[in-house]
Amino acid sequence: MKYTGTAIPLGALRTKNSCGSGEFPDLIPFADFCKKAGLSVIQLLPVNDTGTESSPYSALSAFALQPLYISITSLPELCAPETADAHTLSASQKKLVSAAKRLRDQWEGEKRYSYRKLRTEKLSLLREVYDTLVAPDVPKALEKWIKAHPWIKEYAVFMTLKNQNFEASWKEWPKYKKITPEKLDELWNAPERKQNLLFYAWLQMRADEQFSEAASYVAEQGIKLKGDIPIMMNEDSHDVWAHPELFNMHLRAGAPVDGPNPVGQNWGFPTYNWKNLKKTGYAWWKDRLVSASRYYKMYRIDHILGFFRIWAIPDTECTAVLGHTEPFEGISREELHELGFTDERIRWLSKPHVLTQLIQDANGGDYLGTHGLLHTLMDRIGEEELWLFKDEIAGDKDIWAREELPFTVREKLIEKWRDRMLVQTGPDEYFPSWTYGNTTAWYSLSDTEKELVQDLFTQKQLKMEFLWEQQARELLGELTGATKMVPCAEDLGAAIDSLPVVLADLKINSLRVVRWSREWAEDGQPFIPFDEYPELSVTTASVHDSSTLRQWWTEEPDSEAFFDAFPPENDDIIYGKYSPETAAYLLETIAQAKSRYVIHPIQDYLGLVDTYDPEKLEDERVNLPGSVNEFNWTYRLPATVEELSKDKKLCAAINRVAKPRSTKKEK
Repeated sequence: MKYTGTAIPLGALRTKNSCGSGEFPDLIPFADFCKKAGLSVIQLLPVNDTGTESSPYSALSAFALQPLYISITSLPELCAPETADAHTLSASQKKLVSAAKRLRDQWEGEKRYSYRKLRTEKLSLLREVYDTLVAPDVPKALEKWIKAHPWIKEYAVFMTLKNQNFEASWKEWPKYKKITPEKLDELWNAPERKQNLLFYAWLQMRADEQFSEAASYVAEQGIKLKGDIPIMMNEDSHDVWAHPELFNMHLRAGAPVDGPNPVGQNWGFPTYNWKNLKKTGYAWWKDRLVSASRYYKMYRIDHILGFFRIWAIPDTECTAVLGHTEPFEGISREELHELGFTDERIRWLSKPHVLTQLIQDANGGDYLGTHGLLHTLMDRIGEEELWLFKDEIAGDKDIWAREELPFTVREKLIEKWRDRMLVQTGPDEYFPSWTYGNTTAWYSLSDTEKELVQDLFTQKQLKMEFLWEQQARELLGELTGATKMVPCAEDLGAAIDSLPVVLADLKINSLRVVRWSREWAEDGQPFIPFDEYPELSVTTASVHDSSTLRQWWTEEPDSEAFFDAFPPENDDIIYGKYSPETAAYLLETIAQAKSRYVIHPIQDYLGLVDTYDPEKLEDERVNLPGSVNEFNWTYRLPATVEELSKDKKLCAAINRVAKPRSTKKEK
C-alpha cells in the first residue's frame, strides 16, 4: 500500500484548548482531521527539550521532551474526577486553571508565538502547579517512572544546575563542568536540591503521559506517527555533559563549502566518538531510538550522510572551510616526499604564507604599522615580505579575538588563514582542503605536480569511499535493527556512491524533494520522471528549511521547469500565479510518484482552498536557514484544527490528492 501524509511542527497545531503553541494532546483532534482528509501519516519535527533555543534541532537532551508542549489544563492535578463536576476543584486548583486559561487567551490571536516568552510564562505556571499541588505529596507514580527512565537523573541534575547558572552553557559554570557518576548520584540525592530535581522529573513524566496517550490515539485511527531524530547533539546538552567520552569534544560537525555556503556550514555540535560508542554496543544511540519508538511507527534520520562520513571541523574554527571527513584516509609526509615535495614545499602547501602588501592594503597603506600588527601574531620569514602564523594561532577564532587589530586586517588575515591546499590533521598527516583547487599553493604547482597530486587525492578518495560504506553498514545496521520503526533517511547534500546502495540493502527509505530531484549533470537539468522514483522512498514538495510550494511557484524561477516538464491539462493554470487549482495540479502531479510515502507540509495542503491564503508568502515558512530570529520555528496554523476538520471543501480536496495513492497495492 502507498501512503499520503502531512508534516507539521507540533508547536504549529492550534486547537480550542492549546496555549500559545501546539501541545501533545492537540495531536488527537489533528488525527481526526487527517482521517477525514484521507491522510495516513503525520510527520513531526523533533519534540525534545531545547531550552532557550527555538530550533528543534538544538536539543538539551536526546530523551527529554519539550515541556512547552505540555497541556496544563490536561494535567491530572488540575482535572476533576470524571464522575464529578468542576465545583469539586479546590480553590488552589481553580486559581491555577484560571491562570492557564488567561495565558491561553493572551496568545489566542497571535499568528506566531514568541518562543522564549511563552516558554518562560508556561514553565513559571507549571512550577506553580508543582509547588502547590505536587511537592506537598509527591505521587508514588513519579518514583516508579524515574526508575523506568534512568536518564532522568542526569537531565534533572543538569537542568537544576543550568537554572542556578541563569541558563548558561555548562562550559561556563563555575562548578561541575566535569561530572562523574559518583558526583551525579551525590547531586541527585542532595536534600536541598530534591524539590527542584523532582520538578524536572515530574514535567517529563506528565509530558510522556500526554504524548503517549496522543500517539496511541493516532495509531488507533490507522495513522502512522513519524518522528524526527536529529543526528547531532547540542554541546550544551545533558548527554554531552554527562557522557563526554561518547563525543569528540575537539571537533564540530558541519558541511563543506558549496554554492549557497561559500565557507561551508559549522553547526557547532561535537562529532561522535564512534570507537567509544562501539565499546558499549552503541547503547546510547539504541536507547535513544527505543525511547522514540514508544511514540512513533516511523522516523526520519536527519543527515544520514553523517553516518557514512561527517564533515569534522576543529573547534578552533568559526567556518567549515578547514574541515575534513571522518573517517578519512590521510596523506603522510612520506607520501608527499615520494612525489618530490621537500619539507619546505610541504610547509608551503599546508601553511598559509601572507604577503606584507596584502595586509598593508587592508591597513590603509601603513607599511610600518602593518609590520607592527603582523608581529603580534605572525613570524616573518627571514628578510622576505612574507609571514607565517605563530604556532599559538590555532584557528580563525584566535584571529577574530585580536580586537586590537583593525577589522579589515583581521578579515584579510582570516581569508589567508583558509588559503591552504592541505589541512594538517596530525604531526605528519594531511588532508586535501575542500577548496584546494582555488588556493595559492595549487596555482603555484607545475602541471606535472598537479597531475601527481590529483592522482594521489583520487587514490585516497577511493579508499575513503570504502571506509564510509563500511562504517555506514555497521552503524545503520545496528541502529535500524534496534526497533520496529520504519527508517526514513534525510539523504540530501553531497552524494557518495555507496549511499543509495546501503539504504536499499538496509531497507531505509530515501528522500525525494521534487524541486531538487533532477538530472543535474544533463543538459537542461530535467526533472526525474516520477515513475523512476524508488518505491523505497518518501516524496515531498517542500521541507521545513525550504520555501512552501506556493512561494516556490510564485517567486523562484526554477519552478517554471516543472511547469514545462509536467504541463497542466487545465489551461487556466498559469505559471507564477497560485490558486487552489494550481495547488491541486501540483499535488496531484506529485502524487504519481512511485514512492511508498508522499508526505507534504500542511501548508502545501492548505493551498487547495483559498480560505487560508497568507497575507505574505513568507508567513507560511517554518524556518529561514542561516538566520537566527524570533520568526524561525514559530509557525502556527491559520485556523484551529477543529475548524479545519469542519472545512468540507478542504477535506474533500485533500482526499482527491490522497485517495488515488491509497488504492494502489504493492506489486
